[in-house]
Amino acid sequence: MDITVTEDKNNALLDRREINFTVKYEGATPSRNDVRNKLLAMLDAALDLTIIQKLDNEYGMQELTGYAKIYEDAARMAQVERKHMVTRNETPAVPEAEESEETSAAGEETGAKAEVTEE
Repeated sequence: MDITVTEDKNNALLDRREINFTVKYEGATPSRNDVRNKLLAMLDAALDLTIIQKLDNEYGMQELTGYAKIYEDAARMAQVERKHMVTRNETPAVPEAEESEETSAAGEETGAKAEVTEE
């Protein structure tokens, strides 16, 4: 995956950097999380202050065009950004090992509830 920044401008009114970029890749389309992590490594920015607004892919091309916003502080980001965009850009916090334990515990609880309802 190769990311090229096409435009990087500072928006002083909203206390953020606005970045247009292109991503060239091979194989499957990279996830929003993968693109964000690679972009942040290039720009040396904070993960929790970054919003990937859009990623567009044209049919038949292995290239994405995107738009990202990097805020200077979390308070300004919360004030300006819509809640669904913040939620969409959150990193998954649950590791896979804990996730499998939770699903097995939920299955046990469901079985216990089934026994109670049968009585």
